[in-house]
Amino acid sequence: MFTEEKTLNNQAIAVVADTTSQSTLAVAEASGIMKPTLKRGSTGQAVKELQQLLFHWGYYFGAIDGIFGIYVENAVKGYQHRVFLAEDGIVGSLTWQALYSGAPVNMPTLMIGSSGNAVKIVQNVLKLNGYYFGFVDGYFGVMTKVATIQFQTMKGLPADGIVGPRTWHALSKLPH
Repeated sequence: MFTEEKTLNNQAIAVVADTTSQSTLAVAEASGIMKPTLKRGSTGQAVKELQQLLFHWGYYFGAIDGIFGIYVENAVKGYQHRVFLAEDGIVGSLTWQALYSGAPVNMPTLMIGSSGNAVKIVQNVLKLNGYYFGFVDGYFGVMTKVATIQFQTMKGLPADGIVGPRTWHALSKLPH
């Protein structure tokens, strides 16, 4: 955890966040704190906190005014995309957790034999970034494992071919 003070629109704001890829401290804190669900039209201190977190992660550059307008909604959608959440612009429990941790949350561990939409996400991100050359079919086979190992090796992660929290975090930093 760290606290960083930034200045935005002549306002000093404090941002508290955890950016370590394997830390669960921030996620535990975020899930233990009752945060309101926020959406366009919401106002108040929780929206200011949201704006500060979005600013910290580089998704929002407007006023820290506690008003959840279209620019905040678009920033939320951009951040949700980055961390593989539904891009609905609504800040619920999972979005709060991802904002505090700086990483995807609630993602499955994937390996040989896994299948489904999460595998398609991995295949698509790896393909867009030149690691995977097969079909985006949602089946975690040998080609997906090899691409995952190559990606993990390039990012200095344990190259085990398993997509767990650290690999999800690294994938979230790639263009997709």
